Amino acid sequence: MADLFDNMPDLQPERPRAKAAPEPAGHRPLADRLRPRSLDEVIGQEQVLGAQAPLGAMLEAGSLSSLILWGPPGVGKTTIARLLADASDLAFVQVSAIFTGVADLKKVFEAAKLRRGQGRATLLFVDEIHRFNKAQQDGFLPHMEDGTILLVGATTENPSFELNAALLSRAQVLVLTRLDLADLERLAQRAEAEMGRPLPLDGAAREALLDMADGDGRALLNLIEQVAAWKTDTRLGVEALTTRLMKRAAKYDKSGDEHYNLISALHKSVRGSDPDAALYWLGRMLVGGEDPRYLARRITRMAIEDIGLADPQAQTICLHAWETYERLGSPEGDLALGQAVIYLALAPKSNAGYAAFKAALAEARKTGSEPPPKHILNAPTRLMKDQGYGKGYDYDHDAEDAFSGQNYFPETMKRPVYYTPVDRGHERELHRRVEFFAGLREKRRRGEGR
Repeated sequence: MADLFDNMPDLQPERPRAKAAPEPAGHRPLADRLRPRSLDEVIGQEQVLGAQAPLGAMLEAGSLSSLILWGPPGVGKTTIARLLADASDLAFVQVSAIFTGVADLKKVFEAAKLRRGQGRATLLFVDEIHRFNKAQQDGFLPHMEDGTILLVGATTENPSFELNAALLSRAQVLVLTRLDLADLERLAQRAEAEMGRPLPLDGAAREALLDMADGDGRALLNLIEQVAAWKTDTRLGVEALTTRLMKRAAKYDKSGDEHYNLISALHKSVRGSDPDAALYWLGRMLVGGEDPRYLARRITRMAIEDIGLADPQAQTICLHAWETYERLGSPEGDLALGQAVIYLALAPKSNAGYAAFKAALAEARKTGSEPPPKHILNAPTRLMKDQGYGKGYDYDHDAEDAFSGQNYFPETMKRPVYYTPVDRGHERELHRRVEFFAGLREKRRRGEGR
């Protein structure tokens, strides 16, 4: 294990845990036996539990507010809520949004009112709170406002998208993070102390076990419990470990927050011209079960948005990769998407076309009623000719340099500039052309070169 922690700060020795009350006979899962009995026993989450962190400051001031605990599975959301109730001498009530209906909530609120009348407040912990619909979320508001409950909600989804603005305005959002390797090692040591024996793993296998947990403390304890049950007198290596245990599936929800986080990481890696990072995030999404067709569509968008005319071939590469995937399917077609990502990452970048189009759309919305100048309107009828349609139009092919320099914007508009090519890739040549025509247009305006 020494190689794993060579670059990590020394881990502080675990303080002895308080003696628990006698437990009933029967098997209890390791995760339950190791559940912290006080907040200072919680591993990780110093950013919210430290003395100067939000929860530390609230408890020190004796003023706990409603909270939303946002973080991945297995990082202690339920445990922290329960310990907050203990530390604040609040009655702890736990419900799950998956199994709780409106009638159940009414009973919870009525019981909390009775409890409040007897002089004790209630901490209501709502697991998976994002699964309540907007109307159900609104049902908490009056009970939060009159002090019947102090709400602590737990969610794995981004509260900004999943929770009502009214609910968020009455609660503080605290972000819990996945456990790092040092946190997981401390948890493993605590488990070994509880079991009274070390895990039968060599250093590399122990590192692999921590990696299998993927930052999830509960998953690690479940894995440790499986390993501890093996009958062996020798320390097992990585191969023996991975033969007996399957790696925990990576956290990925194709319709949730992780989906948007990873596609953002892929897009920004491409924009940042880092093919290795782009391939990594593409791989993460494919391994997580993302639809390759969605990825093909987003990759094509990257070619249009971030490369544009700096490399016109980029869009063609993406479309060909998309077509190749449709013909081959997975896993063979995935390689075509990977090659497209490499090409995009290394292509010259320009958002000049994207920015120009957005600017033109914004201008069009503001000036949507302005007619084109009459000289560029067709005049198929006598009446239209009498109205001046087409009068004074200069046919560009008849002009010197095939360029008349006429105005094509509404006559009431000052000529804008939307497209400013960058000096990279193919747009370097387009930049030269833009300047060439701008010079000719100025000459024509002054009456030169006709």
